[in-house]
Amino acid sequence: MAELAIQERRKRNSSATRAELISVATEEFAEKGLAGARVEEIASRTATSKHMIYYHFGSKDGLYRAVLEQAYEEFRVAEGSIDYDDLPALDALSALVGATFDVHACNPQIVRIIMAENINFGQQIRSIDSFEQRELALDTMRRILDRGAADRTLRSGLDPLQIHLSVSALCFHYIANAHTFGHVFELDAHSPDQMKARRDEIIATVTSRCAAGSQKEK
Repeated sequence: MAELAIQERRKRNSSATRAELISVATEEFAEKGLAGARVEEIASRTATSKHMIYYHFGSKDGLYRAVLEQAYEEFRVAEGSIDYDDLPALDALSALVGATFDVHACNPQIVRIIMAENINFGQQIRSIDSFEQRELALDTMRRILDRGAADRTLRSGLDPLQIHLSVSALCFHYIANAHTFGHVFELDAHSPDQMKARRDEIIATVTSRCAAGSQKEK
C-alpha cells in the first residue's frame, strides 16, 4: 500500500511538472516563436530544470508539439463545457459559436502560436500522430446540425466540417488581427463592447447561414 501511494504521488508530481512546463512554454513560444524561445529560459521560470524538459518531451521541438496539442485540447474542452443536447438545435449552435469565440478571445497566446505554425507551413503539427479533438469537434457540430435538420429549425444537407471551419475562421481572424483592426479603424478592438459586438455578429452570421428558410434549399 505504501509503495502504491508513493507511485501515485510520483505520478501526480510528474503530471504537475509537465503541466507547468507546457504553461510556461506556451507563453515563451507565443512571444518568441519556436526558433527564439530558449529551453534554459523556460526551465528558469519553473520549479524544475532543463534536464526535466528533455526527460518529459525529448527536445524543444517535442515541447513545442506538446504545446500545440494542449492548445487544441483547450479549444475542445471549452467548446465541450456546454451540454448542447439539452438545448434546441438553433440555440445549441449559437452556444457553440459563442464558446468558440470565447476560447479564442481568452487565449490570444494560443492564437499567436497557431499563426506561427501556419507561417512555417505546419511543419511541427505534422509530427503529431493523431487529433482526437478533431472528431470530438465534428461530432458535436454534426449532432447539432442533424437535430436541427430533423426538427426543421436548421437547413438540411449542411456539412459539419464546412460549418466548423467557418466558425473557426471567423473567431480566429478577429483575435489574430485585433491589433491591426484597432489601428486601421481607430477602435479599441479588445474592449468588452467591441468583443461583444464581434461575438454577436459572428453568431448571427453563422446561425443565419444555417437556419431553415434562410436560403432556398436545393
